[in-house]
Amino acid sequence: MPIDQHLLMLFTVTTIIAMITPGPDMVFVLGCGIRGGPRAGLLATAGVATSEAVHIAVAAAGLAALFEAVPIAFTVVRILGAAYLIYLGVQMIRNREEGQLDMTGAGGGMSGRRAYLSGLMTNLLNPKMVTFTIAFLPQFVNPALGQVWVQFAILGTILIVLEFIVDGTVGVLAGRIGGWLRRRQAVRRRIDVATGGIFVGLGVKLAVER
Repeated sequence: MPIDQHLLMLFTVTTIIAMITPGPDMVFVLGCGIRGGPRAGLLATAGVATSEAVHIAVAAAGLAALFEAVPIAFTVVRILGAAYLIYLGVQMIRNREEGQLDMTGAGGGMSGRRAYLSGLMTNLLNPKMVTFTIAFLPQFVNPALGQVWVQFAILGTILIVLEFIVDGTVGVLAGRIGGWLRRRQAVRRRIDVATGGIFVGLGVKLAVER
């Protein structure tokens, strides 16, 4: 394999530890699963994983130079990502009364398509994920072995697979619990408000962090 085996093992262990530590992605997938059911939780994970694939390609292409050369680009993308999260949260809170007559379906609170696109856009517009990928992956690449793109592809594939295993499991389990809760209208309204509040909080956190 065109990759350092010791670095590969170290990368896998480090990534697993990072994945099981609750963070914004896990919280987002958890909220989607509770609100939209197992399918929404899994598709939210798929959206996040898709954005990670883009981030890996960006890291390999060296887009980090753009943020270094044009600092304002980082700020613009960060604010866009924060605004999108806040928008999602506010919409959930405002629309908490919708769908109260039909809440027996697993996806009553959030469609699979919306869950996927939300996971994709939220993570895609988070420059911290770009900078994390750029800072993290190269540490496990050995240029002396050549085929740097192949090394990035192998590391990226492992990262995405672990994303599906960890966050996908969280989303599906949250969806099963949420399916039971959604059948109780008063509880569902509280879920929508709480989930919307989580998204708004994440957006504000992203906006104010430097």
